[in-house]
Amino acid sequence: MTRVFSGVKPTGHLTLGNYLGAMRQWAEVDQHRSDALFCVVDLHALTVDHDPARVRRLSRQAATLLLATGLDPELCTVFVQSHVDEHARLSYVLECVATDGEMRRMIQYKEKAARERARGGSVRLSLLTYPVLMAADILAYGADEVPVGDDQAQHVELTRDLAVRFNQRYGHTFVVPKATVPEVAARVMNLQEPASKMGKSDDFGPGIVYLLDEPDVLRKKVMRAVTDSGREVVYDREGRPGVANLLEILAACTGGKPGALADAYESYGALKKDTAEAVVEVLRPVQERHKALCADPGHVEGVLREGAEKARAMARPTVDAAYRAIGLLPAVSGTPAVALNAAR
Repeated sequence: MTRVFSGVKPTGHLTLGNYLGAMRQWAEVDQHRSDALFCVVDLHALTVDHDPARVRRLSRQAATLLLATGLDPELCTVFVQSHVDEHARLSYVLECVATDGEMRRMIQYKEKAARERARGGSVRLSLLTYPVLMAADILAYGADEVPVGDDQAQHVELTRDLAVRFNQRYGHTFVVPKATVPEVAARVMNLQEPASKMGKSDDFGPGIVYLLDEPDVLRKKVMRAVTDSGREVVYDREGRPGVANLLEILAACTGGKPGALADAYESYGALKKDTAEAVVEVLRPVQERHKALCADPGHVEGVLREGAEKARAMARPTVDAAYRAIGLLPAVSGTPAVALNAAR
């Protein structure tokens, strides 16, 4: 069976973009067709300035929302990254295979580093090297496919490069994965800045729709979405990015096609109203399940504990093999002779 791995980073509240671009696909398709693992990648949240208590709170919320979107622990493995040591173990080994130039070419690093320099600050070393940790997340489990938004495709390409390079230098150890990107709503854009992704790390703003926003808040945000000059409703991602974003969101919520949906509207107002209602309805069951899960925190904790145990059992043989292949001396097992003599 095909093995799939993907995760969410607890650097902010999860958004409509996370759900339509990834999480719904995981629940409705991937967990049913594959041996799937879904992870809260909390170690990645440490690459920027953060409040420890907030990271813990958002990690629990993200795990709860993964279950609320429909992930079933009987069908897939849901766990928290830091609960499985193999991620960190493999990351260092892969850093010994990656190059400085590869890290500095990563688009997200260049963008974030430039913003920090403009503010007179600097970024953490972990921000530079976190694509290697992401590669370790994937390669530790022998994943065949990695469902990601198109902004993460570059990181999966790096993962492929590192796997191939390691296999060529030290012997075949890793499965070489591929990225899979949904056709519609792979990258939901900010409602107020349709040239920018709807990112959870942006924290607050009227252009970001969060999964736990109240229905009235959802409606208000969509109704206030930025549109474009002109009055005709057409699907044109380059020329009419605001309207195109609304059409893509509506298509993802209703199962339609953005271009075909555009033909049904004569005004931006009608498009916004239908899109707002579609968003409210698609998030309603998620919010209801989230509320029920929050009332039973022991259940979520049990899922994460069992998920970590399963993940650890899957990852350890591959990581141990990588350690042997690259030249590390295997740990000595068994009871030390000194202890045996003392017992006698």
